[in-house]
Amino acid sequence: MLFILITMVLVVVLATISFWLPLIKPDTEKLSPYECGFDPLGSARLPYSMRFFLVAILFLLFDLEIALLLPSPWAMQLPSPVTTIIWASVILFLLTIGFIYEWLQGGLEWAE
Repeated sequence: MLFILITMVLVVVLATISFWLPLIKPDTEKLSPYECGFDPLGSARLPYSMRFFLVAILFLLFDLEIALLLPSPWAMQLPSPVTTIIWASVILFLLTIGFIYEWLQGGLEWAE
């Protein structure tokens, strides 16, 4: 109980300090979009293309797939390797179906 009380007090103190410590008034340096020594030529608040985010999410998804499937050869030494093969196949199947769907919908085309 003491550990929970100390944790709660520490969280409240740190949250309060982090809220009140920085300066609230922004100045021209804080509002400047670049800090590399030259004046910006345009706005830094231009929206990104959704295609950029789609490709980035696909990259992360397939990177995660590799991270999930990498231990599969070592998992074959478990008492039930068939379960490992089934789950790895399910993951690959779902990702392949999603990738084909995005491809057919034209979500991976950069130029229209």
